Amino acid sequence: MKNSLKKLIPYALVGVISGATTFGAINYFDGGNRDSEFSYFAPKNTDAKYASFNMAGVGDDFVKAAKMTVPAVVSIKNYSNRTSNRSEQDMFDLFFGNPFGGQPKQQQQQPPKDMPSGMGSGVIISPDGYIISNNHVIAGATKLEVVLSNKKSYIANLVGTDPTTDIALLKIEEKGLPYLNFANSDNVEVGQWVLAVGNPMGLNSTVTAGIVSAKGRSIDLLSQQSRTPIENFIQTDAAINPGNSGGALVNPNGELIGINSAISSKTGYYEGYGFAVPSNLARKVVEDIKKFGLVQRGFLGVVPLDLSDQRQVAAYNQQKKTNIKSGDGVYLIEVAEKGGAEDAGLKTGDIVTKVDNTVVSSYYDLSFAVGSKRPGDKVAVTYLRNGKSNTVNVTLKDQKGGTSFRSKADLTVTEKIGAEFEPLSERFKTDYGLTSGVIAKNVADGSEMAKIGVVDNYIVIEVNGKPVNSQKDVEKILQGYSGNVQVKYVDEYGRITTRGFKMP
Repeated sequence: MKNSLKKLIPYALVGVISGATTFGAINYFDGGNRDSEFSYFAPKNTDAKYASFNMAGVGDDFVKAAKMTVPAVVSIKNYSNRTSNRSEQDMFDLFFGNPFGGQPKQQQQQPPKDMPSGMGSGVIISPDGYIISNNHVIAGATKLEVVLSNKKSYIANLVGTDPTTDIALLKIEEKGLPYLNFANSDNVEVGQWVLAVGNPMGLNSTVTAGIVSAKGRSIDLLSQQSRTPIENFIQTDAAINPGNSGGALVNPNGELIGINSAISSKTGYYEGYGFAVPSNLARKVVEDIKKFGLVQRGFLGVVPLDLSDQRQVAAYNQQKKTNIKSGDGVYLIEVAEKGGAEDAGLKTGDIVTKVDNTVVSSYYDLSFAVGSKRPGDKVAVTYLRNGKSNTVNVTLKDQKGGTSFRSKADLTVTEKIGAEFEPLSERFKTDYGLTSGVIAKNVADGSEMAKIGVVDNYIVIEVNGKPVNSQKDVEKILQGYSGNVQVKYVDEYGRITTRGFKMP
């Protein structure tokens, strides 16, 4: 099932630039000569008048909302021992290819130890110091510094992260802090006024205004950091630039409706499209992290094929010699044994078209409708089988097949350290002079393995001075262990490094 998922990850053709980190680029067409545009639309005679709009009332709302929001938005400085905020080339290498393949990348120059390697924003959501931000803002950090709008500085503890939604929760030790209330993002309307508040390009406490341009956007960004991405962004034309990531998107009442996360851009700077994680999804994630230490997420137990992605469908047809037609909905390639979908009677070949009240046109509709639920929750799944529509109730399960909540104590060793491991072939070991080693896979951003510099496809050769040749070897060494862990690994340049972390 895992291999099927890997083969079906769609190629990211539409580049998206994160508000704090470059993820890619898109092509756009320039509107032409501006002088001719303005000349063309100029009044034909002196009697012609431009339509006007009275902004006085709206302006008052903006002032009130800004006064409420600015004190609750913070600057976050990410200090790490490596460049954690990856460049565009890093992200494309990780997404499109094996870091060991092709020509090696030029090494990035490390920032001085007293300088942050990345900066972003965050939002205070409780008076006792809980702060919500983006996962990519804090990724790889060995130290996180939070600076309030009044310039007061704190060292923050990372409570937890969720790469699937790009949300992170931090905590500073303080009381009586200004904070924002979550609004119901389901009530957000296209066309309503919004403010984006953050710290773009080092400019603290910056407020920009715009409208909600669209809802429910998927931009194929989070598949670069999660195997099960959930994207249901609020799109806005309020100006968002590097450094805004993790900041607040608020309504004119100063209520939090989204966490600014990304921009669609050719240059990496604002070009008219920004994207925010809706507040309902962000709130669910941070509530789980705060209460359980990790996100409680339900799964259908299926391998999906996004019928709206023509290239993904074509690739699957070519590989499997099938003739599945593209369109709306999600085709079930595989139904996991003892999963919620199988228990409810769903089968391979069914096409999911709706979950509860959410119409499923693409994979991201399905992932949002299901992934925002918890294990044990029931959803009504509407599907097509042989052209006939059916609806069944599915009890969601976690990735381990359970329906109860899990805490950090329930995590496996690999879940705790944030990586999985695959054996090296004997031939590879012989060719490169290794006597042991496993390949790191699915390294989670912000995890213990990521913090010591390990990324996907690095080779771990020893853990606590003992050789490892399988995931079971790693689990055996660390099972029940609570001390400092020393990991010896080989990076893409062939350098052998030993670094350590405290076992969670």
